[in-house]
Amino acid sequence: MRNVASIRGLALPAALLAICPGCVREAGPARPASAAVRDTASLDLATGVRMHYLAQGESAGRPVILLHGYTDSRASFDRVLPVLPSSWRVYALDQRGHGRSARPASGYAVTDMAADVLGFMDALRISGATLVGHSMGSFVARAVAEAAPGRVDRLVLVGTGMSIRNAAVRDFAAAVESLEDPVPPEFVREFQMGTVHHPVPEAFMREAIAVSRTVPAGVWRALMKGMLAMEPLAPGSAAAGIPSLVLWGDHDAIFGRAEQDSVVALLGSARLRVYPETGHAPHWERPAEVARDLREFVEATPARSELLERLSHYKVQP
Repeated sequence: MRNVASIRGLALPAALLAICPGCVREAGPARPASAAVRDTASLDLATGVRMHYLAQGESAGRPVILLHGYTDSRASFDRVLPVLPSSWRVYALDQRGHGRSARPASGYAVTDMAADVLGFMDALRISGATLVGHSMGSFVARAVAEAAPGRVDRLVLVGTGMSIRNAAVRDFAAAVESLEDPVPPEFVREFQMGTVHHPVPEAFMREAIAVSRTVPAGVWRALMKGMLAMEPLAPGSAAAGIPSLVLWGDHDAIFGRAEQDSVVALLGSARLRVYPETGHAPHWERPAEVARDLREFVEATPARSELLERLSHYKVQP
């Protein structure tokens, strides 16, 4: 294992470059296709962004919105989507600057991206949804919950942390600040492979790297600045009243166990699921297990709005 890799003068931290020889393997037999109906489309949002997305499942099903991580796309959830219930209405978004969505010159604060999610929900008349966010997407999901807690039925945070401002990211952020177009392919490969510990199919990893390579250097920089500017989760957050699940791999090179415990404590009603021998992307590395845990959590946990409605039926006796 290398301590530091230099890519065109960019020093990347060892924590993000822990590439094990077995992290990528040849893809096995194709997974059976989901019975759910899938469509892709684009929407012009009130925020001024044209957003591309995938929709899966029954149109009147339980709404679930999937938010990918830094420089990924909706394809980040391709290993989970086939094993989610077809009775759910699942939306996997290309967030601004990513995938086939618009890449504005500015507006990459986490709050801007959260506004896109709410704009997406408004455009499709989704009053409330379960939000599932990975890494950067977990911060976006949390920002949605803090801005409009009544619109978030449940919150699932995958590979999350108190904030992005930790030691593991510091050197990487400096390297990102130095990026210019075209972003070096070696840089992208080192970044994506450094996030996994348990083997993932080679074809899937190639696609993840290819997707990240389409993101311009200016967007890499703007997204990082936006995440670094986000305040850490604090006591009294509006997200604390939302039923929450935190999913974490015990070999996550970016966010450690102590951060998971802090997030769970501050959210109050959250619970933690730990995946052994798993890195920063449990939904890539353990898709069947993640899908199972999502299903159990969503099916067994009343939405925040349902909990409030139940409480409203109880009257305090004089």
